[in-house]
Amino acid sequence: MAQVDFHERQLTLKLVYYGPPLSGKTTNLRALHSRVDALNRGRLMTLDTRDDRTLFFDLLPLFFRAGSVSIRLKVYTVPGQPMHEWTRRIVLQRADGVVFVADSSLAQAAANHDAWLGLTQHLAALRLEHVPVVVQYNKRDLPDRVDLDGADRFGDPHRRLLEAQAVSGQGVVETFSALLERAWDTVDADVRLAERFGITRDAFLDGMRTHIGADQAGTTPVLSSAS
Repeated sequence: MAQVDFHERQLTLKLVYYGPPLSGKTTNLRALHSRVDALNRGRLMTLDTRDDRTLFFDLLPLFFRAGSVSIRLKVYTVPGQPMHEWTRRIVLQRADGVVFVADSSLAQAAANHDAWLGLTQHLAALRLEHVPVVVQYNKRDLPDRVDLDGADRFGDPHRRLLEAQAVSGQGVVETFSALLERAWDTVDADVRLAERFGITRDAFLDGMRTHIGADQAGTTPVLSSAS
């Protein structure tokens, strides 16, 4: 679903943060936005209610070049509240990758599960089952956080999990980097980006890391798959 202009040598990817209400989707975007130099980012647009829940979506356009290719990343969040089900599907249209932001609180396990079911249903309805999905467990500083050894892996016992504290920025860049790796592989297999643009996967990811500051993000909080 990526927008590719081979004549102008431009690539646009759409990435979506999805999850239950108040899991930290918007906080991820704000932390990501703060790491990028002002010359390489667009305006972070949010629409919040009085209780700080994103009502519709955030749009964070990021720009950088990899080799001679101009790359634009459009990053969105979806609203978490149940009454915005249709909006979530609209935002997911033409997505090239999804971060599922799960709440680490034990009390939010059912909300995580329901949100995951909603995501899979929307992706199926949009014929986007092939779109890569990265799972982040946010709010790892909570006292009642779930033990990730026994955490819900949403139907895949070998699913890779990442952890984050988006409020402090920990794990935000690592999650975004993991998503871009998978999104590149999927799009490249579909439209042969490496072959037709003459840009390697490593060059693309290095360009991203330079502009997002991934090499300065600290220890990568990635958990291995379940044994």
